[in-house]
Amino acid sequence: MSGKEPLANWNGSEMPLNEVLVPVTDRAFFFGDGVYEVVRIYGGRPWLLEEHFMRLEASLRGIQLDCDLDRLKQRALATLQHARVDSAMIYIQVTRGAAKRNHSFPEPPPPPNELIYIQELPPDKYESVRKRGVAAVTAKDIRWQRCDIKSINLLPNCLVQESAKRAGAEEALFVGDDGYVTEGTHTNVFGIRDGTLFTAPLSNRILAGITRRWVLDHAAEAGLAVSETAIKAGDIPHMSEVFLTGTTTEILGVRTVDGIKIGQGCTGDITGELFRLLKDDIASLAG
Repeated sequence: MSGKEPLANWNGSEMPLNEVLVPVTDRAFFFGDGVYEVVRIYGGRPWLLEEHFMRLEASLRGIQLDCDLDRLKQRALATLQHARVDSAMIYIQVTRGAAKRNHSFPEPPPPPNELIYIQELPPDKYESVRKRGVAAVTAKDIRWQRCDIKSINLLPNCLVQESAKRAGAEEALFVGDDGYVTEGTHTNVFGIRDGTLFTAPLSNRILAGITRRWVLDHAAEAGLAVSETAIKAGDIPHMSEVFLTGTTTEILGVRTVDGIKIGQGCTGDITGELFRLLKDDIASLAG
């Protein structure tokens, strides 16, 4: 990694990220009125770009915000090319723009503010813990009822993640009032038992993870049946393996939940095989 300032694109103009000036009247500042997306870059090329833009489109539709996605995609690709990076992420954020502070949407609507920036990443930020897995804790799901929208309103996630960090864990798993695990603060959650892969079904309670979808599509290659059925928090200790997925997390094994050992207390063999399959698929980007 070069350590240079990330290259940004602010409404079509490229500049270092620290030179971007956002109006204080942007509705993102007042209300968190915006959505975002993160695309992983391997070997200088975007991974599952179309899938990420389909999710961004769904998020924009969810908050009733119009945006020229074709233009945004071309800006993102051009900025990536100019950034000259190998391992990185593209961060994309679209807000409803700057307007007088009022809860109702402004009329006429201002142009959206569109931020893109390219952040270099280590090839595997979790390399040091891949084999032993990470610790997780459970936490009450205190978020709003539209978790399927990738909203920039992440305060509940931040509060719970901070609590997990103070407890010595790398992730927190949200548990609804019904006792079922929904997802992590920044990941989707999977469990394996008796050859079957379990994860919460798509609904307003979870984000439709891109890596989540990849795992479901490739589970059979690891010898797994699939059940999109939420895991009851009390059943987590009975899983032979638990793992997390996310764009920058990739596939990450969980060794303990609330201090209770999962399986052998390290990343399980099937989780490791899924991670290998993912890496093989990513390697195909290079031809």
